[in-house]
Amino acid sequence: MQIYDAIILGAGAAGLMAAATAGQRGRRVLVVDHAEAAGKKILISGGGRCNFTNIGTTPDRFLSANPHFAKSALGRYTPSDFLALVEAHGIAWHEKTLGQLFCDGSARQIVAMLLDECDGAVRAGGTVDMLLGLPVDSVGHDGMRFRIVRGGKAFEAPRLIVATGGPSIPKMGATGYAYDLARQFGLKVVEPRPALVPLTLGGEETLFRSLSGVASDVVARCGKTRFREAALFTHRGLSGPAILQISSYWRHGEAIGIDFLPDCAADWLIAAKRTTPRTSPRRALAQHLPDRLAETLAERLALPGELGAATDKALAAATAKLADWPFHPNGSEGYAKAEVTVGGVSTAGLSSRTLEAKAVPGLHVVGEAVDVTGWLGGYNFQWAWASGRAAGEAI
Repeated sequence: MQIYDAIILGAGAAGLMAAATAGQRGRRVLVVDHAEAAGKKILISGGGRCNFTNIGTTPDRFLSANPHFAKSALGRYTPSDFLALVEAHGIAWHEKTLGQLFCDGSARQIVAMLLDECDGAVRAGGTVDMLLGLPVDSVGHDGMRFRIVRGGKAFEAPRLIVATGGPSIPKMGATGYAYDLARQFGLKVVEPRPALVPLTLGGEETLFRSLSGVASDVVARCGKTRFREAALFTHRGLSGPAILQISSYWRHGEAIGIDFLPDCAADWLIAAKRTTPRTSPRRALAQHLPDRLAETLAERLALPGELGAATDKALAAATAKLADWPFHPNGSEGYAKAEVTVGGVSTAGLSSRTLEAKAVPGLHVVGEAVDVTGWLGGYNFQWAWASGRAAGEAI
């Protein structure tokens, strides 16, 4: 029997941050993961360069049944705090669009940094041990200590941090194990679903699949939520940043709206008719959109061959449809292509300050396993850092 101050299940972003934080507070920490190496999901993020945070992080850019839950952790560990850590380790970085920060080099630098921080526990009189490459056989609790059994060996600690993520990207070994553990300890789980995921089209809308590879700057809408970024047509439906963003808000059976011409005035087609009446609708659209997309939309609008032959009413209706073109996704590409998971362990049973279960003292749940999901662009990493830090400081 080996006894620690805390056992952390999951050697991903949140788990490693929790381990480093607790270890540097002089605690003896054990990190357990079924993967053979730490930080596997970090390594594939951001095209291999890790979009490690977003300088625009605010609580309103996260989805949760309790929109206020993330405020405490995010407020106490900010993007500036993580960026200071990155710079202290000499990692060069750059800002892309919309506040997204990436490594100049490789995501491996972020994993190496986190492991170095874990090694730094020794200076504070703590330790961070890693057990990788085998799954946990069982997890129990006797009211005082948590016990895990792995490979026939038992380990105990008064604190257990669940940082095993959600089921997105199963090829990386992701599962819903965190939800099983939560239910084992009597915690509720908000129904999980794939998020930041491409949407699929069926029925008459399958004709848009012929546009596979075509991208355009749009505003994607679901209900009152809107995102302006690129949309990409695929052989299965819709993808691209704008679609991935809106997918987190989309529910099966709902329609989404696409504004294909967000920079055009409401009367632009009528104005074009006045100035160039002999121009075809396709040519008018092609001045603002990729040719193949312009052609497909023009066919669907079924306007006359020349703008001058169309009534102002018909052009106004066409413009209105182009500003909110309805699509009816028949599904998504699922967890296999989802970057994250919406839903998870209910925040109602957790402390917003320490991520500790109110009904099970010593049990903490952090990162993607919790019902807190950020927008695309580094927000989910910032939640991992902030929630992991919050739990690590509570040990």
